[in-house]
Amino acid sequence: MKFITWLRLQLKTAFDRIRNENLKKNALQAIPFWFASIITGLLAVLYTKLFVAAEDLTTFVFTHHAWMLFILSPVCFVFAWWLVHRFSPYARGSGIPQVMAAIQISSPKTVKIVDKLLGFRIIIVKVCSSLVMAVGGGAIGREGPTIQIATSVYKIVYQVLPKWWPKIAKKNMMVTGAAAGLAAAFNTPLGGIVFAIEELTKTHFSYYKTAIFSSVIIAGLSAQALLGPYLYLGYPKVDGLSGYIFLGVALVAIVSGLCGSGMSKLVLFIFKFKAKFKFHWHHIAYVVACALVLASMAFFIDKVALGSGKDIMQTTLFTTHKYVAWYTPLLRIGGTLVSFTAGSAGGIFAPALGAGASVGSLMASWFNVTEANANLLILAGMVGFLTGVTRSPFTSVILVLEMTNSHNIIFHLILAGMVASLVSILIDKHSLYDHLKVQYIKELNTPEEMELTEQVENSNAN
Repeated sequence: MKFITWLRLQLKTAFDRIRNENLKKNALQAIPFWFASIITGLLAVLYTKLFVAAEDLTTFVFTHHAWMLFILSPVCFVFAWWLVHRFSPYARGSGIPQVMAAIQISSPKTVKIVDKLLGFRIIIVKVCSSLVMAVGGGAIGREGPTIQIATSVYKIVYQVLPKWWPKIAKKNMMVTGAAAGLAAAFNTPLGGIVFAIEELTKTHFSYYKTAIFSSVIIAGLSAQALLGPYLYLGYPKVDGLSGYIFLGVALVAIVSGLCGSGMSKLVLFIFKFKAKFKFHWHHIAYVVACALVLASMAFFIDKVALGSGKDIMQTTLFTTHKYVAWYTPLLRIGGTLVSFTAGSAGGIFAPALGAGASVGSLMASWFNVTEANANLLILAGMVGFLTGVTRSPFTSVILVLEMTNSHNIIFHLILAGMVASLVSILIDKHSLYDHLKVQYIKELNTPEEMELTEQVENSNAN
């Protein structure tokens, strides 16, 4: 604390010497964003390395002693659930709905409420619970958690600013943190910016576009400084496409979009069912059942049910094993369902992309297309499935484009995103994140939040 006080005084003294008031104000307003961006990049790298190590441990156990999964998975699932239940209930799940809820309700009257959704404890529990789930083979991702972690970092930085610091909108800090988190998690700076515009805010973008741009750049560069320049996936072959392939893209988008929105509907149904549980042992029994179902799918059918799903994307896009078995999409969707609804921390971004890749790969095998055409259908499946879950087609398109550097197929993927977005409405008009956001706001259960919940529900009804 003495060091922080001393540092504040030194900064104040240094900036008092600047005579240009506009320059001083702009610099002071930018520094918190830049500082938080560096921390976000470093945490994203550390979290990535730990998550990969956890998944590697699961692979090692399954390869050498597959039967141990029936012990490892239940123990890890229950422990991951207990960490969240005991120390930070709002660290559960993806983290993106919590960020959306925090942005929605942020005001001077709701400081303590937002603290339940974002903060230092959230970071610790989020990381620990999701890593334990990954060790247990959970079909979860680290990208959603990274967004909640990054937004918490920005919020903490905002809170420690001294009173003399020029005012910064707390909501802008949180939106920028989420964008920086996504950019650092996927190494997709444009994806982070589009995500902030499309998913997180309804306010005018021009008010804080500089903050978002600079924060995304710094967070991404901080991550690259340690990991090096990299693509989340790589460079799949997508040249020499057939002229008729756009028809296949549209068909894959329809199927994958329906699968993504259908899975989301099942998630909500399970959460509604779990809300009727009256005792802790009910939750524990459900978590154990989820773990055993996942272990059984991996042991008796295929280990493809385990993990985030990145292996499926890499295998189908970059090896000769271009086509998956007919049951692979079912395993990916089933694994994601039992893992995500278990109640621990873990994202759904990567599992959705993996499930979409399996849908695209399976349909490519039906059409018996060339390698380049198959890769395009796999990427279209990824865009379609993620759009079905998030209802953010442009974010989905930009993410996949940046993960593969396949800008020559941008029109094909935009087609996939828009088609998937349209057909998803047939199952539900709102995204999984929107439903969970409203649910979290309801759970907070204060007069202010109840009023906000009514406003949200009225807007959703319209």
